[in-house]
Amino acid sequence: MGRAGFAILCTIVFGLVAALVPAAAHAKRATGKTKHVRTLGEEGRALPWRRVPAHSILLKELNSGRVLYEHEPGKRLSPASLTKIMSALVILEQGKLHDLATVSPAAARAHKTHLRLKAGQVFKLEDLLKAMLIVSANDACLAAVEHVGGDEAQFVTLMNAKAAALGLRDTHFSNACGFDNPEHYSTAEDLAALSVIALQQPTFRELVREERAMIMPVNGTHAYVLHTTNRLLGRIPGVEGIKTGFTSKAGRCLIAKVSQNGSDLLLVILNSNRRWNTATSLINYGLRASGTTR
Repeated sequence: MGRAGFAILCTIVFGLVAALVPAAAHAKRATGKTKHVRTLGEEGRALPWRRVPAHSILLKELNSGRVLYEHEPGKRLSPASLTKIMSALVILEQGKLHDLATVSPAAARAHKTHLRLKAGQVFKLEDLLKAMLIVSANDACLAAVEHVGGDEAQFVTLMNAKAAALGLRDTHFSNACGFDNPEHYSTAEDLAALSVIALQQPTFRELVREERAMIMPVNGTHAYVLHTTNRLLGRIPGVEGIKTGFTSKAGRCLIAKVSQNGSDLLLVILNSNRRWNTATSLINYGLRASGTTR
């Protein structure tokens, strides 16, 4: 092949490559291989990731009601121990905090996160509430709901009735502590609405911001030290809780309330492998977008 022919061949090849590259890039975007987050808010306030690091996210500024960021906030997902927000609300409305509740054998056998409470131990209902909100203890949760509802099934009926009364149409509970079940689900939108209502309860609001506490049965001497599961508390100024959650199906979940300089943020993250980094980025973004920081 002469030089002229080679030049013509090169021109054809380069032309084909130039045509194929944009088409390949378009195909990559269409298949979701490169997925950019949708940022709601001011220009130049981009979040530091190329893929959304959670199955569902909702970030709101509560005072204005403005949604600062969202990703599939209406998707039904397993809420894990975020369930305990509803359980706590029903306990506060239906129970008496100074009641004495006895740990049943079923409650003592509760698995996953637990304090290793013993059957027959008697606690103030308030202390069981502390344990289920601060350290997400399932044995304390089950003991509390059995005391208030008679048994867990009856208590779950109260939970679902409350969800219906609050208009949480995409929420349904099958248990009181947050274990995975096909009939146990909620959405970021519903959980945000539920959290705002729960925060109106002074006891709930106080407990979810506690970093540590101690409880003791009234018929024993063994003290249980509670350390919060919420790593944001004490690390980011203005964090006021609220709740963490984790199961194999739900992944790592978080609801956080942050108040700084007149701005109140509520963040819901469902099923994220990088819960704390994601939350920190979103909180910083939200504070900038709401004008709290510059």
